Amino acid sequence: MVRFESVGLAYRHTGRHGAGRDGTPSTQILHDLNFEIAAGGFRWLTGASGAGKTSLLKLMYLAEHPSRGRISLFQTDISRVDRRTSSLLRRRIGVVYQDFRLLPHLSAYDNVALPLRLARKTEIRVRADVTELLRWVGLSGRLDSRPDELSGGEQQRVAIARAVVARPALLLADEPTGNLDDDQAQRLMLLITALNRLNTTVVVATHNTALIARHPAPVLELSAGRLIRHG
Repeated sequence: MVRFESVGLAYRHTGRHGAGRDGTPSTQILHDLNFEIAAGGFRWLTGASGAGKTSLLKLMYLAEHPSRGRISLFQTDISRVDRRTSSLLRRRIGVVYQDFRLLPHLSAYDNVALPLRLARKTEIRVRADVTELLRWVGLSGRLDSRPDELSGGEQQRVAIARAVVARPALLLADEPTGNLDDDQAQRLMLLITALNRLNTTVVVATHNTALIARHPAPVLELSAGRLIRHG
């Protein structure tokens, strides 16, 4: 499902203090990452702030491309895919962003419905799936509310519902419980683990060690952009 082979990520600086004459990138974010996650696997992604967790997730959902090494998703070498194939791969990935990225002009209902509509599902199917999922995350009374009318925790639950509504093959979540109380976090984990049992591959980045203890699974731990633990 997911394979990283000697993967590195570097950002070039373009200003006055940018890369040297040889073109060497100024900032190395990730270093020589090697790991594999089988289909249906679950991994916690941990590490201190700035360790590279968000950058690693960006590589997995194709928002960034590695500076070196090889990444395979769904048995496809992403360095060899064209734009259309890349777009099709992204549709198989659900992402919970740390900053939510809800569309401000859409209601909670329409934000969650968006992935299903992009996949051309019928409106009957959309209504059934979206209303059930928003009920599950405790927002059945906020279907018509726009993001600016919701609290941070409510926005996070909408973002989570949007990420999972299409039952993605790969679910990536960046600190998905950060704005949730303990009961909401536990409810979220029930949803994520249920998807995982249905063979969705899951990677969850978190600082919440209590959450990891309650739901034991292999851990990918980063330190200064290097993988120091896998398993």
